[in-house]
Amino acid sequence: MTSTDPFTAPAAADRDAAPQFVLPLVVRIERDAPPARTDALETAARAVLAFLADERAAGEGPWAQARHGWEDGRIRKVVRRARGAEWRRAEAVPGITVEGGTAQVRVFPPVPLDGWPKELARLQVSGTELEEPRAPGPVDPDVPVLWLNPDLGMSAGKAMAQVGHAAQLAWWALPSAARAEWREAGFALAARTADAGRWSELTTSGLPLVRDAGFTEIAPGSCTAVADHPALRA
Repeated sequence: MTSTDPFTAPAAADRDAAPQFVLPLVVRIERDAPPARTDALETAARAVLAFLADERAAGEGPWAQARHGWEDGRIRKVVRRARGAEWRRAEAVPGITVEGGTAQVRVFPPVPLDGWPKELARLQVSGTELEEPRAPGPVDPDVPVLWLNPDLGMSAGKAMAQVGHAAQLAWWALPSAARAEWREAGFALAARTADAGRWSELTTSGLPLVRDAGFTEIAPGSCTAVADHPALRA
């Protein structure tokens, strides 16, 4: 089963013509206690899903108009970092904080590209080069996996955005019952980098595939991530 890819769909020109919004994500990176890279990736993906499933972003909710404006354009996500007082100021802005392992990520309703709240606009995008203290463990076959392209070197912030895209494509592709089940499971998922052979299979599997618009770090059209959700497997 495939999902609509907002990065390469035929309506891409219409998306470009629409007012552009971005989904802000802020990762907490304290100087003496930075999160592990995989924890940050997985928590970012879960934060995106938490926003998509939140009642405030649906119907007549207070975040619904911003969400619709964001989805009418390109589905951009930007990850910034905060620590100490910066993080406390970010927490005061309406949003959702998601925790996972060593990571904390806060997601906010979409904002115009040039209309970030001042508490977030001051935060840096660079500096998200996170380490992996230990190799991630094996993946439960029943848990959705967000696979990253092994041939692309991406900062942790860029990779967090890509797995967020993949999680969103999976969410859009799932039937309502599967969405509800995933939500009840706390959006359990794993983020891993595929090996070369596995990546080749994934990109031709029909599973949701992210093609990046190429605004930062990598070339336009690059395949960055695949969402392997059990409910979407043929």
